[in-house]
Amino acid sequence: MTLPLKAKIIAVCDKKISQKGDNVGLSFYAFFANKNEDPKLLMEAATWWIQTHKLNHFEKAVKIKKLVERL
Repeated sequence: MTLPLKAKIIAVCDKKISQKGDNVGLSFYAFFANKNEDPKLLMEAATWWIQTHKLNHFEKAVKIKKLVERL
């Protein structure tokens, strides 16, 4: 995982957790605007989420943050 994606995921997880608590769930789409502004980064996130970790569509933000921090 590239450093820009890792930083983006951690920042989004921190924001969502602070807004909605430890039980908040999110999908990998949460890391991107509705526009496909960075298809390469989107595919990297999708590959990491779906193929590498076989995660469900929605996962707890705290779980995702822990997985990313271990990288």
